[in-house]
Amino acid sequence: MAKTIKVTLVKSPIGQKPEKKATVRSLGLKKLNSSVVKEDTPVIRGMVAAVAHLVKVEESN
Repeated sequence: MAKTIKVTLVKSPIGQKPEKKATVRSLGLKKLNSSVVKEDTPVIRGMVAAVAHLVKVEESN
């Protein structure tokens, strides 16, 4: 089984640049405190790094 990460939106993207808002939406996050479980790939890690100030990441197996 592939490693996964849980990404939670902890800060609102309101007031952020459109690119950051689009990244949050493409991760599947809509509302504050919403969470998604994604496969731990370099693409997802890059997206999370771009919006690291808005999200919280938990690693799981």
